[in-house]
Amino acid sequence: MDEPVLLTGAGGRVGQAILRGIGDDYEWRLLDREPLPAAKVPDRVTDADRYVADITDERAVREAMEGVGAVIHLAGDPRKTAPWDSVLRNNIDGTQVVMRAAVDAGVEKFAFASSNHAVGGYETDDRTPDLYRTDDDYRLDGTEPPRPGNLYGVSKATGEALGRLYHDEHGMSVVCVRIGNLTRDHPPREYERGQAMWLSHRDCAHLFDRCLRADYGYEVVYGISNNDRRYYSLERAREALGYAPADNSANYTFEGEPKEGAATEDGGTDPAVAEAPPAEPNFPSDPDTPTDGA
Repeated sequence: MDEPVLLTGAGGRVGQAILRGIGDDYEWRLLDREPLPAAKVPDRVTDADRYVADITDERAVREAMEGVGAVIHLAGDPRKTAPWDSVLRNNIDGTQVVMRAAVDAGVEKFAFASSNHAVGGYETDDRTPDLYRTDDDYRLDGTEPPRPGNLYGVSKATGEALGRLYHDEHGMSVVCVRIGNLTRDHPPREYERGQAMWLSHRDCAHLFDRCLRADYGYEVVYGISNNDRRYYSLERAREALGYAPADNSANYTFEGEPKEGAATEDGGTDPAVAEAPPAEPNFPSDPDTPTDGA
């Protein structure tokens, strides 16, 4: 892609996973409501391509949008307990501002960070905890209607509907990624649900790279790694985007430790001899806090 990619919410967990993985592969515009420290910005991104703005600020969003070819929209209130006034302003109104500006700017591709919480209501008492285990074959595949488990999930389902509107009415390619539980270096520890929907950092970066490179119309896909425990199907992400996840929570113990001989996110196979992950001088060394609120 020759045109820049606008990344909103660039300083958050998902944004940083993307930039760590493919930060050198694209020309970026980074937008966040707080100034980004140098440690969170790839070397090639100039000060002119760093925007400090709220996504409800239409003028600022349109300025950042000018001339971009694609958008990865992550910004919003990520709390699964967020109150209605916050999800309305930050996640619904803000997404509307960003999508409308993208359409008016002629953006070709728009990747929207939806969430597992848009379908959390399918995790009923009679399905769980078996749903999170390898011998259960129940799958959500993206064709099911949203069934939010909280107001945050309602806001993400609304974003998916906005994407459908702007694809149908204006032809913008839109992919909605229902992100699972993103953690770095290991799946969530001692948490069945989190291990079933784990998304490793390298798989996250690869998935959004495919969102930028693939050809599609309107898609809803699940953003998880290739976990044996999964209850989200990866078939549509594979078919529509060419997603090929490398990681699997089954390669770790329930306590989150790599199993001997298993391929893991840091590139090692045997934890006794695996090399440490490559240094990342442009980013903080502290591990990210696990979350299922993407």
